[in-house]
Amino acid sequence: MADFDLTRIPSQNGKIAIVTGSNAGLGYENAKALASKDILVILACRNHAKATSAKESILEEFPTAKIDIILLDLSSLNAVRKFAAEFLYKYSQLDILVNNAGIMMPPYRKTEDDLESQMAANCFGHFLLTGLLMDQLLATENSRIVWLASIAHRNGIINFYDLQSEKEYSKMGAYSQSKLACLMYAYELQRRFDGMKTSTISVAAHPGISTTELSRHLPSFLMILQPVAKMLVAQSPKDGAEPQIYACLGDDIVGGDYTGPNGFREFRGRATKVKSTKASMDQKIGLQLWEESERITGIKYPK
Repeated sequence: MADFDLTRIPSQNGKIAIVTGSNAGLGYENAKALASKDILVILACRNHAKATSAKESILEEFPTAKIDIILLDLSSLNAVRKFAAEFLYKYSQLDILVNNAGIMMPPYRKTEDDLESQMAANCFGHFLLTGLLMDQLLATENSRIVWLASIAHRNGIINFYDLQSEKEYSKMGAYSQSKLACLMYAYELQRRFDGMKTSTISVAAHPGISTTELSRHLPSFLMILQPVAKMLVAQSPKDGAEPQIYACLGDDIVGGDYTGPNGFREFRGRATKVKSTKASMDQKIGLQLWEESERITGIKYPK
C-alpha cells in the first residue's frame, strides 16, 4: 500500500466535519488538514479564546477555509448535549466526526457526573456525542466516525468492578483503559453498522508517540526524559495526526480499520493500517462496555 498523501486528496467541498479538541496538537492538525480540502470544519473546544486563536491560525494559512466554533466540554454530559443541540440546529449533515479530544494521566478527579475524569472526557463524552449525532451521520452518505486510540491500549483492561477507579487509581491504568474503550467503541459500532443498510463507517486511529500538550501530566521522571524521547522515538503533532487524517480521507478506508504509524512498534512513521490487540476485539466485553456506556450516558443507539 502506498503511503497516504494528503496532497493527492481532491477538494471535499460541501462536506462538514467536527473535530473535538481542535485548538491544539493532533486535533488542530487534523482540523487544518480537513479545512485545506474545503471541508467546513467545526472546532469543538472547551476554551473559546484558544479555539478562536486556532481558527485564525488556520485562516492565515488557508484564507478561504470554512471554520466554525461550537464550545464543547466532553467532561460534562450536559455540555455534550448542549453542543449537539446547537450543531443540529445549525447544520443538516455531518460527513466526518473525529473523536479526538482527551486527557492523559491527570491526578484523580471526579466530574460533575461522578465519573473518573479520563473515562469521562476520553470515552463517555464522545460516546454520548456520537449517539446524539447518529441520526444525522446515518442520513449523510459515506459519513465516517474516527475514534482516537493509543498504543497505550495494549496495556488496557476494562475493569467493570472499578470502572471509575473509586477503589484504586492508576493514572496510566485509567488512561490505558480509556483508550482500549475507544477502540472497542469503534469496533462495536462498526459491527452494528454491518447489520444495517448504511454507508456510514466507524474506524479508529492512533498517533504513535507524539509531542502534544497531553504530556503535561506525565510524572516528573518522564518529563526529564522527554527531550530524549522526542529526539529518538517521538514525532511532531503534524506527523502524529497523519493516521487520523488518513482515517478521515483515505479512499481505501473501510469500516473497522485502525490506522497508525508504520515505524518500529508504531511509535512514529507514515500512516498505514495497523493491528490492535486481541482484547480490543473481544465482542463479549465490547458489548458489555457498550451497554454500560449507554446506561451511564443515557443514550440509546440503534441495534
